[in-house]
Amino acid sequence: MILKGNQRAGGRQMALHLLNGEQNEHVNVHEVSGFMAQDVLGALNEAYALSKGTKCKQFMYSLSLNPPQDKKVDIETFEKTLERVEQKLGLEGQPRVVVFHEKEGRRHAHCVWSRINTDEMKAVNISHPKLKLNDISKSLYLEHGWKMPEGFKDKTKKNPLNFTRAEWQQAQRVGRKASDIKSELQECWAISDTKTSFEHALREKGYFLAKGDKRGFVALDVYGEVYSLTRQLGQKNKALEARLGSAKELPSVQEVKNGIQGQLSKLFDSYKEELRSVHNEKLKPLLADKAKLTNEHRSVRASLKEYQQKRWQAEELKRSARIRKGFKGIWDKLNGRYWKTRKRNEQEAWQAHLRDRKQQEELIQKQLTERQNLQTQIQLVRDTQEKERQALVRDLSHIAKHEEKSKHAHRSKTNTQSKNTQNANAPNRQNRRDDDKGMDFEPEI
Repeated sequence: MILKGNQRAGGRQMALHLLNGEQNEHVNVHEVSGFMAQDVLGALNEAYALSKGTKCKQFMYSLSLNPPQDKKVDIETFEKTLERVEQKLGLEGQPRVVVFHEKEGRRHAHCVWSRINTDEMKAVNISHPKLKLNDISKSLYLEHGWKMPEGFKDKTKKNPLNFTRAEWQQAQRVGRKASDIKSELQECWAISDTKTSFEHALREKGYFLAKGDKRGFVALDVYGEVYSLTRQLGQKNKALEARLGSAKELPSVQEVKNGIQGQLSKLFDSYKEELRSVHNEKLKPLLADKAKLTNEHRSVRASLKEYQQKRWQAEELKRSARIRKGFKGIWDKLNGRYWKTRKRNEQEAWQAHLRDRKQQEELIQKQLTERQNLQTQIQLVRDTQEKERQALVRDLSHIAKHEEKSKHAHRSKTNTQSKNTQNANAPNRQNRRDDDKGMDFEPEI
């Protein structure tokens, strides 16, 4: 299980992300504990209000728990992992919110703690969280027999396609996967050994090399998005300079946008809508199946929740009826019957809770399997469409490159003709100057 955490502020933004039902097919608020509020937004606003009594700016610690995509991980495993994280990071007893997200047939969790210790009114100091989280992650992979990522075994083999949230948002703007963009740029780097070959490889994929305003070497795509090559390639600036030379010799981002990239964008704009329309038509039946399946799953879950709530209320009435009131109740407390009955009720309530959660978990796992089967079909279509998009960019890149060469050749030819004309007219101008000189020195008659 991959664990990623960070200290942060922005309680409202965090709550909106956790409750986002548009990007996630199912959102389940699993726990809101330690707060006066019982909802996510109220709890995180409460954490912010508490932080105002301290100097702490990043008053939350946010953690995402991502299990292997092909593994079924139960609720207990998530909860035990959170307990281990709390022990390692010193967050035991801190108020927290736990939310589960489901998307594209996989489930992951988010946990947000308030860092504010209300007894001392200061923030919990979290030291070396990345190292501690990595230790827990490795242990989980070993304990559950999951295939461990190569990056855990050898840091030099860290997954090169990992991306940040900012990179994910950038890819969303152009309707692509962040991992696909990073993979393309890294492929261009891997197959080239000079600046010329790298630029050629980038052009084949629809990217252009440029000098960034702040980041040195960057690449631009046909949408005008700018990608930092040090971040995308996982290379330091010295390694880039060794192969590409100085970034100062490259055109600026604006120059590239105004130049050939602009030409390619015009060509791309004329075809991309047509291609997007074709792709949407192919995906429409599958997306309709996805929406239908999601609604069915939500309906079944709502029905189960309603049924369990009614059953819980009926069982609770039955348990409460065992507690006698009045003088009989006082007598039961004196002879110990009350405490035995109370303990029995607590045990039954706990067993009922476990039974209900097991039913929910079995339903969720069944639905995840159904959703994964549909996602496999959707992914096959998207992979095909991505190849078609790449082919379009590659073809249009060749057209734009040919136009650039033609314009360059035309400019060279025009300059040559202009020089030839100037050279041809030079003797005539010289003769006229000689004649003028002759007239000036001719003796008077």
